[in-house]
Amino acid sequence: MTTLYFRNGTCALGPHIALEWMGASYEAVVAPAGSAELLAMNASGAVPVLKEDDGWVLTQAGAILRYLLIKHPDSGLGGEDGARGQAELERWICFLTGDLHPAFFPVFMPDRYTTDQSDDAKAKVVEAGIGLVRKNLRLLDAQLEGKEWILGPRSVADAYAFPMIRWARAKLPDGLAAYTNVLALYDRLAADPAVQRTLKFQAEAKAP
Repeated sequence: MTTLYFRNGTCALGPHIALEWMGASYEAVVAPAGSAELLAMNASGAVPVLKEDDGWVLTQAGAILRYLLIKHPDSGLGGEDGARGQAELERWICFLTGDLHPAFFPVFMPDRYTTDQSDDAKAKVVEAGIGLVRKNLRLLDAQLEGKEWILGPRSVADAYAFPMIRWARAKLPDGLAAYTNVLALYDRLAADPAVQRTLKFQAEAKAP
């Protein structure tokens, strides 16, 4: 059976939601930061990690989502057919991985982005990170204009975006108020029964 290793509050929520949407057979397991089991699978200590029952391990959320689409070709979560449709899916997975997600790093871990460890210096790092988050939310908001989902039809990109949208809602001083299309996507996802099941599971799950 496929096993997804996660920690609550991380981007592992995206592949977890995708597995639920796909109706896949899988197990989800908490992987505490720094645990020997996690480090044996992924030396960086990051989640998500996906492990198949033959021992094969895959890391990186974007790669996991692409693999799941190949494994579940009838899921209806892979965007439009054809070269351009698939390129659009790739574009937005890359945007989430390379632009929106990293924008939060200075917000969550400001001490890593300055040699000056004073409170004032770290506050300026957080402020800069918030600016990057806002910039990328504007891009996502524009993409969602006139659409219910990022690509038009629902896709794994929406599942992947959800944890980042949750972070923005929690960390931006005014939440998502300035991004009406992103807020509508958040509300749509938060009301989804599979998303609700996944959030509840992750909040209540204990490490083995």
